[in-house]
Formats: sequence, C-alpha cells, structure tokens
Amino acid sequence: MAKRIQLVLNKDVSKLGKSGDLVDVAPGYARNYLIPQGIAVRTTPGVLRQVERRREAERQRLLAEKQQAESRKATLEVVGPMTIAKQVGEKDAIFGTVTDREVAELIQAKAGIEIDRRGIEVPEIHKTGSYKVEIKLHPEVSATVEIQVVPS
Repeated sequence: MAKRIQLVLNKDVSKLGKSGDLVDVAPGYARNYLIPQGIAVRTTPGVLRQVERRREAERQRLLAEKQQAESRKATLEVVGPMTIAKQVGEKDAIFGTVTDREVAELIQAKAGIEIDRRGIEVPEIHKTGSYKVEIKLHPEVSATVEIQVVPS
C-alpha cells in the first residue's frame, strides 16, 4: 500500500474534514486534486504552528460565546414571569396560539435581549394560564422562562 501524505485543509471538504484540519490522504489525491486546486497545503512546522494558533483562537471564541450565553440566561431568569394578553373565548380558550415570534418580541421589550426565535420552544398554548418556555441560547446553554397568558 502506498504511503499516505499529511495535509492541512484550506477549505471544508465533504467526507474529509473542515478547514484547518490535519488529514492523511493518498499521494495521488493530494498531488492531482487537493494541492493544485488550493484546497490543501503540505504540512510544515510553520503551517502546523499556524493551525494550532487557529484552533486556540477558535476555542477562545467558542468559550466567549458560551459565557455570553450564560450571562443572557442569568438575565432572563432575573426578569421573572412575562405576560402576554390574548383575546379569550369561552372556558378561557384563547383565539389562535402563542407563537415563538411573540415570545421573542416580549423578551426584547421586557429584558432588552434579542433572542433568535428559532431557538424558542413554545408548548401548545390554547388556554389562559402559566406556561414554561424553553429558550436555547447556545448548544450547551438553555434557559426556561415563565409566560403567563391573560385575557385582553
């Protein structure tokens, strides 16, 4: 079997790796496709140091992002229960439902935090009352906010 060549990817390659990854590939694949297309470069001590610096910078960025999500979670928990007024029919049934967009606007107005509505999980709300809404702020950080639906 032929010797494998170690390269550093400049771009994401499906089924091979992401930009900055160290990969072992067949010599022909490296020589005929990856290197001429500028998708990868041969490893040298300088390139390896540069890859390590990039990884460290990315790790620091992800850590800062997580800390920011933790502070947003603390702010949301301090705000307390939020109230949404809805038009009500008989037996406390509301017309329509409470949407993630309404919850995002309510948080923006009350806490001053802009939340991506795609990260908000609203349970099925068809009556007035108190409900818990799960908000995903980061892949590892989520907050729970209490929403009270009252008649308008």
